Amino acid sequence: MNFNRHSDLEGRHAFLGASKYHWLNYNNDKLLEAYSNHRATEQGTMLHDFAARCIILGQKLPRSKKTLNMYVNDAIGFKMTPEQPLYYSEFCFGTADTICFRNNILRIHDYKSGKTPAHMEQLMIYAALFCLEYHIKPEDISIYLRLYQNDEILVYEPTPEEITKIMNKIVSDDKVLNKYESAKGVI
Repeated sequence: MNFNRHSDLEGRHAFLGASKYHWLNYNNDKLLEAYSNHRATEQGTMLHDFAARCIILGQKLPRSKKTLNMYVNDAIGFKMTPEQPLYYSEFCFGTADTICFRNNILRIHDYKSGKTPAHMEQLMIYAALFCLEYHIKPEDISIYLRLYQNDEILVYEPTPEEITKIMNKIVSDDKVLNKYESAKGVI
């Protein structure tokens, strides 16, 4: 059998695809709700890409109280690096939307295009990953976290103890998962 190639579909996943089979049980309202959420996620990805390009190019947006504009302009003003991966292990890593570290000040900003309320824990995990990856003690630096969502900026300055607690949890959970993976092969 010579199968059709469909090279244009490589790396893509259909909304009504086999790997996300739950749609088989959706009525029309649920189907449209799920599709709307899917499209919002795609739009969020495009907005993140746009923001990162603006930041890399140093292209400020018109000054306004719009989430995207404030996020991009602040990142440029603070000379931040967009889309920076932070790595502790294969079990724990992530990509900070924007980050900078200068003069013992760690600044992490996160852009949220969706309506679902964001949580500062995500940024605290990035701060913990940064400290673990670069061997920096949270008590030796200042940390400023900002969430940009719904035309507002939420600001938080975590304590060194909060970041240390997350660092310890990452290290501990990583050990548990590594031990589990090592034991899987043993019968």
